[in-house]
Amino acid sequence: MRVLLDANVLISYLLTPAQNSAVTRIMDAAVLGEYQLLMPEALLDELAETVRTHEHLTRRIPEKVMRSFMDLLLEVAEIIPKITEPIPALTRDPEDDYLIAYALIGRAEYLVTGDRDLLVLERVESVAILTPNTFKELLSES
Repeated sequence: MRVLLDANVLISYLLTPAQNSAVTRIMDAAVLGEYQLLMPEALLDELAETVRTHEHLTRRIPEKVMRSFMDLLLEVAEIIPKITEPIPALTRDPEDDYLIAYALIGRAEYLVTGDRDLLVLERVESVAILTPNTFKELLSES
């Protein structure tokens, strides 16, 4: 199973790594190799930039924790190089189009997100777009 996690899922994990949360189960499953985590370089950049530039995140996510998390992602994920060509418009929020493009390039079966602009699509070609809770249930069924 090939899965791309949106930055909002990764940030949620960093903010609330409770053992019984959906995002914790999802990250634990990635580390344990229960699915292939796909990690676009552009998403790593977005994650680092978002945490670095939002004071409320910087206060709650120490730099050391962020570095360790980024190292973990690099260790367990399949890295997808940056797209250099124009990305077609697919969503109602143009800033989300790159996630769909990377999911398609990475042959993802699932894109996991809390973003309503993406969730409303439900599916783009072979990529199902799911909430963290729905994906957690899918993992439990596997």
